Amino acid sequence: MAALMSRAGERQGDLAAAIGLSQAQVSRKQSGAAHWSLDDVDLLAAHYDLPVLDLLAGPTHAVGVLHGAAPRLQSVAPAPTDATRKPGPEPAPEPVAEPAPASAPEPVNEQAPAPVAESVTEDGPVRALPTPGPPLGPCVLCGQTAFDEVDGFPQHLSAEACAAAAAAAASVPPVRPSAAPPAPAPAPAPASSAPEPPQPAPAPAPAQTPPTPTAPPTSPASPATPPRRTAPAYVSSLLVEQITDRVREVLTDHDGDVDAAQAALIKSAIPDVMALFKASRASGRYEHSDFPPTADILRKKSQKGADEIWEGRPKWRNPAVFAAAKQGTRFEVTALDMNAAYLSALKCWLPIGQLREDTSGVHDPKKSGVHLITPADWEQPDLPNPLGNRIEPGQLWVTESTLRQLLACSRKGLAGPPVLHLSLVSGASEALLERLRRALADVRRTALAEGDTLTVEYVKAMYAKFVSTIGESSANREIRRPDWMHIIRAKAFANLWMKAEKARLAGLTVVEMSGTDELHVVGDWRSVFGEGRDLHEVKAKKTYTLGGK
Repeated sequence: MAALMSRAGERQGDLAAAIGLSQAQVSRKQSGAAHWSLDDVDLLAAHYDLPVLDLLAGPTHAVGVLHGAAPRLQSVAPAPTDATRKPGPEPAPEPVAEPAPASAPEPVNEQAPAPVAESVTEDGPVRALPTPGPPLGPCVLCGQTAFDEVDGFPQHLSAEACAAAAAAAASVPPVRPSAAPPAPAPAPAPASSAPEPPQPAPAPAPAQTPPTPTAPPTSPASPATPPRRTAPAYVSSLLVEQITDRVREVLTDHDGDVDAAQAALIKSAIPDVMALFKASRASGRYEHSDFPPTADILRKKSQKGADEIWEGRPKWRNPAVFAAAKQGTRFEVTALDMNAAYLSALKCWLPIGQLREDTSGVHDPKKSGVHLITPADWEQPDLPNPLGNRIEPGQLWVTESTLRQLLACSRKGLAGPPVLHLSLVSGASEALLERLRRALADVRRTALAEGDTLTVEYVKAMYAKFVSTIGESSANREIRRPDWMHIIRAKAFANLWMKAEKARLAGLTVVEMSGTDELHVVGDWRSVFGEGRDLHEVKAKKTYTLGGK
């Protein structure tokens, strides 16, 4: 596998995504800690477009077949005559009694390998393999070309990769063989016969020869193998099935008692959602850390205390509206409720590994973490401050979600940019929880359409408890990421703020904003927001009158 990956320019993460495994699983299988299953072999053969026998014939042969230097042990699509050929020794070639007519096709050399249905260039066969990145130079360990970099030096990521690169280089001949087999030598004429005149050139004959009736026509558009589902779609469907199967199982165990089943599902929501999370990362490109060292600012000062991170929770009222209401002005206010605020907030930039100190004072959009800033003054009286209900001036620690919101406000001219003093960050991805979020959202949407309250409450318990227990909680022993918890919660508050800004830009008056999902407005809100219970919609909580006599 290391030889094939080196030849194709792939990394373990690329191969894992192609065959529906995690990078850690591929690493264990390559190191010998786990075994390749027969299903894995089938997926690998389909991925590299190799017959299974060639894949199992050793690295030198497999790589040779992959780049066209070695014949295949079995053809991808055998000709119909191969299936009907009777077993036994090869028949002796028949003597040439008379020259073949010009319209007859050329004889085929039975001992030459059958040509493979693929495009051929002067560099060899072209297969649908992942395009390797640019070579970074010779590996500092083995001297072969490396496509990865470690601490600034070109280097293979493992000793197996070094050995595979050396084996692949040794197996590649300096001169590539011709793509087509050489034409057979013409048979000598009998000695007793007079020399015959030279035969006409057979080159134009194939162009004028009608298709051979024994070769069944095949459609060039039909693939040799049926298309496989991509890993993300496959994982998402598995997650949806896992959730629905769990609901049916618990409901069956409680003899159809919905209340008892709901209590059991909510009780098991934490281990269930953690199992879903691990399944969603099975073919992920990044291997995140579950228990990285926790920075001091992320540690609680006491058992019931808090750490130093400010999430930007809003608690705001429009001073101009409430002042006018006291003077007798009447306002018809609608309290809007955001649907599944924490579920929507799972789509956010999360750090992958351990947070490390960055003193550059520049925000890197490809990283995520927590930041020590001095915010700019907020001078928008009809719109809440993205920092939430914070009165104390000076420096404070904020999450990635809050900092990105402040920078967005600065670009829009709503406030000045924050001053960034210190950051604790790691490489980040916005898709770490995306498959989990989509699966939960799909199940929730279907359950709402079918009136399945049991499943709706189960999904709600899973995403709410996931967010609340991934920090320093004794209820969840499978992960400890307080940075993730703060970033997700701050993202929910940032999403609510963006709804308030959207309402103001559309001409509505923002009256109040509080919590994670409550926005009070005056005006025709249905012309701005879709009404419903899906994630992108809102619903009216209540309508009341403010002010007046």
